[in-house]
Amino acid sequence: MDAKDLLKRAKEDRVQFVSLQFTDVTGAVKSVDLPVRNLEDALTDGVWFDGSSVEGFARIQESDMRLIPDPNTYAILPWSPEDRRRARVFCDIYTPEGKPFEGDPRGTLKRMLAKLAERGWTYNIGPEPEFFLFKGTNGRGVHPVPHDVGGYFDFSSFDEAVIVRTELMEALMTMGLEVEVGHHEVALGQHEIDFRYADALKAADNVLTLKYTVKAIAAQHGLIASFMPKPIFGINGSGMHCHQSLFDRQGNNLFFDPNDEMKLSSIGRSFIAGQLAHARALAALVAPTVNSYKRLVPGYEAPVYIGWAQINRSALIRIPRYTEGRDKSMRAELRFPDPSSNPYLAFTGMLAAALDGIDRGLTPPPPLNNVNLYHLEKEERQRLGVGELPGSLAEALRELEQDEVLKQALGPVTYEAFMRAKKEEWEEFRLRVTDYEIERYLETA
Repeated sequence: MDAKDLLKRAKEDRVQFVSLQFTDVTGAVKSVDLPVRNLEDALTDGVWFDGSSVEGFARIQESDMRLIPDPNTYAILPWSPEDRRRARVFCDIYTPEGKPFEGDPRGTLKRMLAKLAERGWTYNIGPEPEFFLFKGTNGRGVHPVPHDVGGYFDFSSFDEAVIVRTELMEALMTMGLEVEVGHHEVALGQHEIDFRYADALKAADNVLTLKYTVKAIAAQHGLIASFMPKPIFGINGSGMHCHQSLFDRQGNNLFFDPNDEMKLSSIGRSFIAGQLAHARALAALVAPTVNSYKRLVPGYEAPVYIGWAQINRSALIRIPRYTEGRDKSMRAELRFPDPSSNPYLAFTGMLAAALDGIDRGLTPPPPLNNVNLYHLEKEERQRLGVGELPGSLAEALRELEQDEVLKQALGPVTYEAFMRAKKEEWEEFRLRVTDYEIERYLETA
């Protein structure tokens, strides 16, 4: 869609207001709202805003920023009332000099994808964000209460959770997401809605769309929707497995090789090797919160150890089994991202790690098929050359500081803003006194 098409669509849809959206470096969605009568000017000249108070943006003396709407991201917000119908458009951020702002997360991913396009390749991702629905009466309490008592793929003919999830799927489809399936996940109150894979930029836009749509629709039902990686101790957390593939301009899947035993090409193997090689530093981008590392522990289906396999769900990267005739479906599933990540930065890091593996011709270690990594002793893992993910956000940040490939992919402005925000998060957590400490030490110390 170009600007003319967008103006026509907005008129046909009887839109009254438009939200110009972008994210800060942590992935929080920001918005500048304008009456639809000002949309034409916004499409022509952009919209100025003060970026000085946005995490990862400019210093006070450099605060002026300009939003440039991307017409292809136009969508109606289905929960907005009909008499005040609202649409959203994602934006790119520019400096007063008319140059793309180097600290814009969406722009960071676009720069990485532009380098890939020079090779004639497209990076496709199918994310699978999981989330919890909690009862709104105490969902913000210390111990949130799940909305339902269903289990993995459970079904009932009249189930509040099914009703809410169906409404969520309908809303997402009206916003342009090609929803494939929605189902109950393992934990009480936990759900997953999967949408069709897309190029990395659209996939990242879709992740943000899904997150705030789920939150908005849940709120209408008096519920709290949370994409927190580990909201409840002792049960499965929420991940965002990412199915990845590379395609050329002719539409060929570069991961497919009919002559390979696993049908996986040498490019696919080097792609995997690169992500394994950078996994410890990549964790800072794909599992970027203090809480992320409460999910990445043995026993809850989340990966902990650095290895790959075809049928092993305890591995960091899994290759779904090939189905005859479905060459385009050959892919690598990265299993340690979670939905608290900024998808633009997560996908930037994932691609940079993979391309480093391809450019250096790396070969992954033997696949860990038929091996439950959680049951291996430390000595056995060392013998197999199986590394371990960081155990905390602080450890992941130290790894990122030493990874020049990922730092270069982010660029100095984005990297420094991300590190600053995450070090502040870790320091705040480090200074807090938790319920666990009170329970453990108040009377025994």
